[in-house]
Amino acid sequence: MAKAQHSEKYLTQRGGVWYYQRWIPKRFSHVDSRQKIRFTLHTESVEVARLRRDALAEADKHYWTALAIDAANNDGVSEAAFRAEKLRYKSATARALAHGFQYRPAETLAADAQHSGNVGELLNRIEFLEKNAGAAIVPAKQETEAILGGVAEPARPRVNVSDAFEVYLKEIAFDEQKNKSPKQQYSWEKTKRTSTNYFIDAIGDVAMEDITRDMATSYRSWWIERMIPGDEQMKPTKPNTANRHIGNMRRLYEDYFTHVGEEERPNPFRKMFFKEDQESNVPSFENDWVRERVLSLGLFDDLNDELRLMIYVLIETGARTSEICNLQTENIHLDNDVPYISIQPKGRELKTWTSKREIPLVGVALEAMKEAPTGFPRYQDKGELVSANLMKAFRKRDLLPTPEHVIYSFRHAFEDRMLEADIDFGMRCYLMGHKNPRPDYGKKGSIEYRRNLLLKIAHPYNDGLFKNA
Repeated sequence: MAKAQHSEKYLTQRGGVWYYQRWIPKRFSHVDSRQKIRFTLHTESVEVARLRRDALAEADKHYWTALAIDAANNDGVSEAAFRAEKLRYKSATARALAHGFQYRPAETLAADAQHSGNVGELLNRIEFLEKNAGAAIVPAKQETEAILGGVAEPARPRVNVSDAFEVYLKEIAFDEQKNKSPKQQYSWEKTKRTSTNYFIDAIGDVAMEDITRDMATSYRSWWIERMIPGDEQMKPTKPNTANRHIGNMRRLYEDYFTHVGEEERPNPFRKMFFKEDQESNVPSFENDWVRERVLSLGLFDDLNDELRLMIYVLIETGARTSEICNLQTENIHLDNDVPYISIQPKGRELKTWTSKREIPLVGVALEAMKEAPTGFPRYQDKGELVSANLMKAFRKRDLLPTPEHVIYSFRHAFEDRMLEADIDFGMRCYLMGHKNPRPDYGKKGSIEYRRNLLLKIAHPYNDGLFKNA
């Protein structure tokens, strides 16, 4: 019974003929002064009535939404205004079909009547409106617009690349930014904005609708010029860099037109990329180098305490610089039976979901964290600054065995040491924060078990490295 009642929603029958009847929803009462609407559906068949009812309900929904958007936005060229006009047009089209007419613009109806001399269709439409005007409790303007083609199909306002990027930042890319720290969000936006500015420099701040495949190809050629060695003072751009910026434009184009409801539009930047150079493999620090050079007494005494201590934590945890400098007090568990740090996405976004992990503290890492029980507040959310300062300190002390060595070499060394100690592949993936291609089972062993594994690879050190030792 309930299903049958629901199937006849907005329907009422008088003298065997079905009518479409409904109250104006309260949320739209501020834009539609009528209290109730009623139209004859010109049928005694409930099946036909339901189809026409559905079309009219859809038309009313679009119409009321359009009125509400208009009421909230007074800018006649805004995206909101365009959406309102688009909904009004969809409403008129659906309403005309519900009454048995194909929607045709008024100009087309008038032109057909004038050139062919056949005014029959126009007269039929007018007669329909006259006959049914009394069937509505209050005659509605939208009925006339639908039957006589009074709503023009709107043209989307032209939006330049720079304006589309602002829409992307404010409305489209919310999910990409919501979990980032302020510094991460700044870096993310800076990279995206740089990509947009490169395109504008090369091609111009053109309308998004005007970007063609030829423009995209010209942009690709612009990057080719920058990848060819020329001025000795200017290093050629790497293919990886060009791919990143072209990819950002491809993403902006796709996401913007999806946002405005044109997701089927061909992307002019599709399948456009350069063959990337093989990334240089960052070498590891050798064990002897770390023990004899990096762990030398007094070597970092002139560094501030937070930078000095982070060096030692990096050595024995294999963590990323950004993970260590962003440790919060609640991530540092020194009072546990097995001291450890937990890498968590609190207040910032981790590089990958697998980066979330718990790392036991052993060797110099444990002693360093004892001196920094609340973390490293001076360098909170400043991972790039930490890396730059440490690189400067290592160069000054001649602690980089080759030009390819970087601070990240500690992370590579950590993984190499685990491999040489026959630590299981899955455990290595977990402690490094890497994705394990194998099925993920269990809890990676107890924290004590993990600690015992890392004790196998811990470097020996002199207690004099630490003030509180």
